Amino acid sequence: MPYATTDDGVRLHYEECGSGTPVIFVHEFAGDHRSWETQMRHFGQRYRAITYAARGYSPSDVPEDVAKYYQARAADDIAAVLSCLRIEKAHVVGLSMGGFATLHFGFRHPQRALSLCVAGCGYGAEKGQQDKFRNEVATVAAFLDAHGIEAFAAKYAYGPTRVQFENKDLRGFEEFKRQLSEHAAVGARNTQLGVQGERPSLYDLVEPMKALTVPTLILTGDEDWPCLQPALLMKQTIPSAALSVMPNCGHTINLEDPDQFNRLVGDFIVQVDAGRWPERDPRATVASITGIK
Repeated sequence: MPYATTDDGVRLHYEECGSGTPVIFVHEFAGDHRSWETQMRHFGQRYRAITYAARGYSPSDVPEDVAKYYQARAADDIAAVLSCLRIEKAHVVGLSMGGFATLHFGFRHPQRALSLCVAGCGYGAEKGQQDKFRNEVATVAAFLDAHGIEAFAAKYAYGPTRVQFENKDLRGFEEFKRQLSEHAAVGARNTQLGVQGERPSLYDLVEPMKALTVPTLILTGDEDWPCLQPALLMKQTIPSAALSVMPNCGHTINLEDPDQFNRLVGDFIVQVDAGRWPERDPRATVASITGIK
């Protein structure tokens, strides 16, 4: 079983298939490396497709010290996997927690990103929601301590932006819920407290987003309510960003509608590799609708 070792000594299990330009997939809090199986099969036919289990997710190491879990570390772990595989640059695709890590990878390692796909990114990011989100993080951590991962999965899987997945694909949803129930409770707890609960608001990252020139695709489901406004913020702020909203979709968009997700990401990567991905024309940001002064 292959592992990449980070500079703080944590081993990260990774998988890869295919050959060609590298594309690395970064999973969400409720998922793991298995969540990207449909993407690995699809993109592995055309690219060198890579995914890994984040720290805290078996078979990667599960540090018991919550200080080992934080946002910058999550971004640097992407770089650690790429370095282990001797990859200088890659397309980086992340969902939710992985989307935040992907965005921060763009801030911290822009020279190593061919492109960024930031999907389902925004939970707790809005200024008026931060205290509520941190309270929810504390509640989740306490529930995991008290009841364990199986009881947690039985509740968390039915969140208001995940029921769309259940309604659309019950078999896929049941697999997602089962895999969530197999996570390490201490890893989930520490990820919530260290990565989720302490990450900066997107609204505090406007200046680094303005400076980001890596080709970027923002993806969100139109029923992923906490991510809609943050998706607009990223679109409006990142000069190299495009926004695509997937209709009748919740949060787990790569699993809920893999065909549409793969098409959108695939078309994006093709344009980037062809040198055809634009930065925003400054003329598109003038205040006048007509452009007539």
